[in-house]
Order: sequence, then C-alpha cells, then structure tokens
Amino acid sequence: MAESEAETPSTPIEFESKYFEYNGVRLPPFCRGKMEEIANFSLRSSDIWIVTYPKSGTSLLQEVVYLVSQGADPDEIGLMNIDEQLPVLEYPQPGLDIIQELTSPRLIKSHLPYRFLPSAMHNGESKVIYMARNPKDLVVSYYQFHRSLRTMSYRGTFQEFCRRFMNDKLGYGSWFEHVQEFWEHRMDSNVLFLKYEDMYKDLGTLVEQLARFLGVSCDKAQLEAMRGRGSRESRGRVGFVERHLHRLHERQV
Repeated sequence: MAESEAETPSTPIEFESKYFEYNGVRLPPFCRGKMEEIANFSLRSSDIWIVTYPKSGTSLLQEVVYLVSQGADPDEIGLMNIDEQLPVLEYPQPGLDIIQELTSPRLIKSHLPYRFLPSAMHNGESKVIYMARNPKDLVVSYYQFHRSLRTMSYRGTFQEFCRRFMNDKLGYGSWFEHVQEFWEHRMDSNVLFLKYEDMYKDLGTLVEQLARFLGVSCDKAQLEAMRGRGSRESRGRVGFVERHLHRLHERQV
C-alpha cells in the first residue's frame, strides 16, 4: 500500500504543514509508517472502542462511556485525566506497544476511517461506539481547534477553512466518507452508531443505549447523576456555518 506526502494548500501561506497521505486519505503526519501495524493490531473481545471524526464530541462521549462501562462515580470524573484512561490508537503517545499491553477491559479511541481500523474489528471483534456530528457545527469546532494549535498555525478565514473541509483537505480525510463508512456498518452486532445531537436531546436515553450495547447495568441513580453533563459543550453557530457552506456549494455545482 503506497504512502506519500501531500502538501497542504498554501492559502494562507502560514498553513503549510505536510499531511501524510495513505491510500488517498489525508492523515496527520504521526500516522506515517504505522498504518500496517494498526491494521494488524490485536483485539480482545472485552475491548471498547470510541471512533469519531475529529471534533464530534469525543471528550464528552468518552466520559459517558467510561462512567457507564466502569460504573464510576460521576463526581470523580473531574478529578482524573480521562484521556489517560482512553488513549488514541494512532497518536504518538502512549504508542501502539503500550496500548497493546493495557489491562482488560481496554478503552481505546481513534479518529481513523473504518477501513483503516484493525482488520479484526471488521470481523466483529471488540465493541465499537461511533459518534457522528452535524458537519455545520463540527466545522466551526474544527476551525477553532486549528487556530488554537501552535503546530497548525492556521490563520486563514473561516470560508477558506470550509473550502478545505468540503474538498477533503484536512486531517482524517472526508467527513462524508468517514460517516458513511460507519453508517453502512450500523447494523453490525459490534457497532453502535450514535449522534452527537442526541446527547443534548436526551442523555438518559443515550446512556441506556450504551448500557445495553455494553451489556452492563446502569441504575436510576447513575442515570440521574449523568443527566445534564451534555450542556458543557457549545452547540455551535449553525446559521453562521450554513451560510458559508451554502455559498461554497453553489460555487462548485
């Protein structure tokens, strides 16, 4: 499988970092040289995976999954570094070797498309929780994320960023293909397909879905303790994004 480098479009000029391109999908540079190892990563039946396109509500989802799967106290979640409990498969730290040796049940995150995840997952091993988010909100969060990172140094306009998003010029490739691949596997017995917006509409129902999927119990006290946690994140400026996405779409058709 061929690997190559792809230059990020140089508008604005400050944003000239190189992405890593693998089988036609633009990925972060730290994925270089490890994609075959990821494909062969050994799974366990007790593994719980959280997979999302970036900025799809991963932080909140991982808290809920951790609380439900571990039966943890919601009041203690703020006292711990939850990211240490749920490492990202493809990130440089802690690394594939460390994640491989974690004690069961392992809780692992990834932003990789379905096709690049460990092949054993495609055969039904491990439980996979996928969350999709409305792209109009997601692109605002992704834009703000790029502007906040010193390593990205993005200083372009939001309209320029939307153009990159729609033309698959950002890390982890096309949002549309990313979601579509998991949607096509939503009926697989080891996949639970969730929507970010549902966490805000009715977190209690989503928690019950998770509990059933993971085969664990979640009593009423735990449900009540977790209600309302979804209000901490912004819903996004839908109207602002919609105008720009619509304008870009008109130029392309």
